[in-house]
Amino acid sequence: MSLTVAVQMDPLESINIAGDSTFALMLSAQKRGHRLFHYRADALTYQDGRVYAGAHPVEVRPEPGNHFTLGDFTILDLGRDSDVVLMRQDPPFDLGYITATHLLERIQGQTLVVNHPASVRNAPEKVWVLDFARFMPPTVITRSLSVARHFLEEHGEIVVKPLHGFGGGSVFRIGRDGANLSSLIELFNTAYREPHMIQAFLPEIAEGDKRIVLVDGEVAGAVNRLPGAGEIRSNLAVGGEAAKTELTERELEICAALGPELKARGLIFVGIDVIGGRWLTEINVTSPTGIVAIDKFNGTDTAGRIWDAIEARVR
Repeated sequence: MSLTVAVQMDPLESINIAGDSTFALMLSAQKRGHRLFHYRADALTYQDGRVYAGAHPVEVRPEPGNHFTLGDFTILDLGRDSDVVLMRQDPPFDLGYITATHLLERIQGQTLVVNHPASVRNAPEKVWVLDFARFMPPTVITRSLSVARHFLEEHGEIVVKPLHGFGGGSVFRIGRDGANLSSLIELFNTAYREPHMIQAFLPEIAEGDKRIVLVDGEVAGAVNRLPGAGEIRSNLAVGGEAAKTELTERELEICAALGPELKARGLIFVGIDVIGGRWLTEINVTSPTGIVAIDKFNGTDTAGRIWDAIEARVR
């Protein structure tokens, strides 16, 4: 099966190919004989009932600094000219991101969009996870300083983070004395219109934050991400270190609970984050990562597994 694949993502020159999951997906697609096009989300146009993208055909290769070649600019009718659209631009999950999901939703039934745009829109990482609150650490979502103070009194130490943050950005630990809590809530209330996520601090974070990848609802692999020196954040984007890992019984229970819902929603490539082998903190559906590190440690081919799932859906 040879497919035409349009990849909606950030500029190719800006990615780190050593660990970029989208680039791994593109390499895998190319090996299978699929034809690739690259475009950015701001290149989408709706006109006369059709959705178009200003795109370039692209060839990729695993050569740092020489990892892609763009062909001549063209206008793709995404519903007619492509078999698959990979929606892989990085967050923020803002109105631009949401608008792109609305536009791509209009080609569903003509072209397979991965992940399903309506499901992505309805499942922001730190909000949809509330559907599985039984697996989460104690959590509140609020803009209220009073609520934050009471939560701190109850749990001793807390973590405050933007509700639609990504990549470990702007995650703060507040100690028992509450120093800077009022200033931090004031800052967040100025910087963000939405409420903020506040969770009990989990000392187990010192042992790592596990990224588990599910493909079409099934576990494909996992990697443990260890915080850097002086950090509580373990995201690889902010200096976390990847390590080989296995899943606990509790993590398998979490995956079993999520799997059928992911599959039903058309969320083919998903990454969940679990701390301490038991605390679910996020369900990443917008542009999940981690497959390069997982395959490095396990000798697996997660990108190939994702393409198997995509090709099965196209058929």
